[in-house]
Amino acid sequence: MKKTNAMRILDGLKIAYEAAEYDDDGEHKLEHGAAGMTAEKLGINPAQVFKTIVMRTESKETVVFCQNALNEINLKKARNACGAKEVTPVKQEELLALTGYVRGGCSPLGMKRSFRTFIDQSALEQEKIYVSAGQRGLQLCLAPSDLVKACDAQVIDLKL
Repeated sequence: MKKTNAMRILDGLKIAYEAAEYDDDGEHKLEHGAAGMTAEKLGINPAQVFKTIVMRTESKETVVFCQNALNEINLKKARNACGAKEVTPVKQEELLALTGYVRGGCSPLGMKRSFRTFIDQSALEQEKIYVSAGQRGLQLCLAPSDLVKACDAQVIDLKL
């Protein structure tokens, strides 16, 4: 298996992780619950699978949110977390140029630049969580505290 940027970052920080591969059918529309389908394909609890959502504030700051497959992001809480009046998802066609990742393969680790990152507090309820490894069909399994450290993230309540 070829190492992704996310894996190289974890290796460099000496953070233990496992890689989990699954068949990717290319269906990554938000309304179809891609994170939930990933959990199903891996045979794991959807509360352990965290989707990465890249948003932009009204001041054009890019911010990253991670929420489990069971929940949506509460936009009011997201706005409060980053001190913005508005947050809107980055358009799919902008995602690759901005982050280096495509929808369905966007990891909170190893983006082209470092962005402020917020992880829902439900992550800390799990022994291990899964996030994209930076390509479709590949997830990283690691301790939530290690993801927080690697992303220099803030843990907050993002639940709707």
